[in-house]
Amino acid sequence: MIKKQLPDLIINGVSGGSGGNYDRVIIEGVGKVTSDTTSRVFKGNGLIRVNGDLTADEMDCNGTMNVKGDLRFVTMKADGMLEIKGRLHGERCNLNGLMKVQGDCELEEFKGEGGFTIDGLLSAGQVDFRLHGSGKAREIGVESIVIRQANIGVWSKLWSGIFPKFKPELMAGTIEGDNIDLEFTSADIVRGNKVIIGKGCSIGLVEYRSELILHPGVVIGKEEKIGG
Repeated sequence: MIKKQLPDLIINGVSGGSGGNYDRVIIEGVGKVTSDTTSRVFKGNGLIRVNGDLTADEMDCNGTMNVKGDLRFVTMKADGMLEIKGRLHGERCNLNGLMKVQGDCELEEFKGEGGFTIDGLLSAGQVDFRLHGSGKAREIGVESIVIRQANIGVWSKLWSGIFPKFKPELMAGTIEGDNIDLEFTSADIVRGNKVIIGKGCSIGLVEYRSELILHPGVVIGKEEKIGG
């Protein structure tokens, strides 16, 4: 049986295209896809809008992208601003910029620099993020998480217009995981096995099973060893 080759969707300049199943979607300029779209490769450079769900094995976005529905991928590299009206689900995400997700966000690996706002739950295997602006999530559940402020350099100067009013800080209701290493974080509850609360943190309650390390000067309402 001969497998049918899927078509490509190529948008250049200021134009649009219909959704559907594609092998590759390539957008250069200002492009809009009018409905749910599935592709093996999705690459966008410029101003991209998808009026529906977007599913791709490999994603590479540079500029500003708005997805009206859910976003699903295997790997994604995003440089710029990304807004997802629905949920986000993927394996590996590398973000350099600003991401907003109105639903839940589920990832195996979340790395990058910039800022993010997740209105729902952030669920991930590994999180390693450097904040230039604020990071927000209602709840965070991970295997391991490392949060730092980004070093001031060329990237910061280029993106200073995006983050002028936002303190580089992670804010969450609950952060739970196995290995937790935080700096510049405000949270109601932090719960984990090995927990490091670094500089710039303010935590209401810290619960740990095996080890707790506190940086001098952190603000902790209460700490408690749990488990056997």
